[in-house]
Amino acid sequence: RESGKKRRKTKSGSLFIIKKGETHFNVAAESLVLVVVGYRVRGLLERRRLIKTEKMSSEAHFSNERVFIWFCSWGLLSLTCAAGRLSVSTQNLEVHKHLKRLNKPAVKSIQSPDGDIIDCVHISKQPAFDHPFLKDHKIQMNPSTIPDLMFGENKVSEKPKEKFNPVTQLWHQTGACSSGTIPVRRTKKEDVLRASSAKRYGKKKHRTVPLPRSADPDLANQSGHQHAIAYVEGGKFYGAKATINVWEPKVQSSNEFSLSQLWILGGAFGQDLNSIEAGWQVSPDLYGDNNTRLFTYWTSDAYQATGCYNLLCSGFIQINSQIAMGASISPVSGFHNPQYDISITIWKDPKEGHWWMQFGDGYVLGYWPSFLFSYLADSASIVEWGGEVVNMEEDGHHTTTQMGSGQFPDAGFSKASYFRNIQVVDSSNNLKEPKGLNTFTEKSNCYDVEVGKNDDWGHYFYYGGPGRNPNCQ
Repeated sequence: RESGKKRRKTKSGSLFIIKKGETHFNVAAESLVLVVVGYRVRGLLERRRLIKTEKMSSEAHFSNERVFIWFCSWGLLSLTCAAGRLSVSTQNLEVHKHLKRLNKPAVKSIQSPDGDIIDCVHISKQPAFDHPFLKDHKIQMNPSTIPDLMFGENKVSEKPKEKFNPVTQLWHQTGACSSGTIPVRRTKKEDVLRASSAKRYGKKKHRTVPLPRSADPDLANQSGHQHAIAYVEGGKFYGAKATINVWEPKVQSSNEFSLSQLWILGGAFGQDLNSIEAGWQVSPDLYGDNNTRLFTYWTSDAYQATGCYNLLCSGFIQINSQIAMGASISPVSGFHNPQYDISITIWKDPKEGHWWMQFGDGYVLGYWPSFLFSYLADSASIVEWGGEVVNMEEDGHHTTTQMGSGQFPDAGFSKASYFRNIQVVDSSNNLKEPKGLNTFTEKSNCYDVEVGKNDDWGHYFYYGGPGRNPNCQ
């Protein structure tokens, strides 16, 4: 190893790059061929000389050939092993660097009952500020305005027919973060290794936005993602709200997921789609378990290079010290048992232009800075609410991964999952009923959606399904 950085050419023209502290090999296929051929030619010439001068016996010919084959085999094996060790070493280095970027120094760490470690990180040290455009950003601790409620707690029926229960996060059982810090779920080495690469960790793998029926049907059915949603389109929207029933659906394999969320969308369903998303999900690949977890996501280029889940890249700025993105939600609903739900509101601050998120009625979590987006820098053109699953069809059949509660909509309250009090934010920063609410599902015999309206819930819908069943193979 030499200090500095040098390049020297092999006889084949391939480059060996030598760098202080680590060695990178770029060995072209022709290099190996030339080495083998060279040894072969040299061996033949040597044998001819020996035959002329010493009349080498046929046994010696055979022995020399075996030595040659053994030497080549040993060389190939050595090169393969060296390349394998280098690959593992490079991967470990990439993972280590990625973990160092994500896991900021903690003021305090909390061990959650579900195995998570929640780090209380100083608000100014959070991952968002790794973004070059946020180096000198002044944190906005409060939105300039919050949308006026239409179906808030003070607007619904004083005596709702159904009883709803508050939810919390599991890590609250063992600790809390102080003011001036934010709770960050610590990323572990095994989390990153489950991803295809450190670079892709925390990013969605395929197109995951459900397309309205007016869109190209070929696009709607690609990538193995299936949905059951309600949506509005054709106007300018400045936010949305919904209260989402919380369940723990079964997921068939680790590379599938099940989620329930709302989408705030701008742009075309192509290379430049802008999306802000939030809800709950069960994702073994991302989290390493089957717990139901609060999540957010954003992208400004249709899930290609920008954006990520939660705080797994620079972007979303969190200000709240009580709610952790990606942490487990507890408790969850059960059949004929108490029902639990969460309220999520996302809206565009008319003064600063940032997109804010509120969890429940008292937790303003933070915001996505306006510069992250192109189309959403103005307004959204589509709002969607509903469920999504990944159907990998690994055994040639439809997945058994459940959506929502795993029951079809007609099962009703305490059996089927629901979204209630669905609203959109208008240009005056008011929450209003969505006009022209539509529904969409790729395969209604696998997952379905049914909308309704009443005084208690305003606009609502039941959704979900079991996946594979006698009518869904």
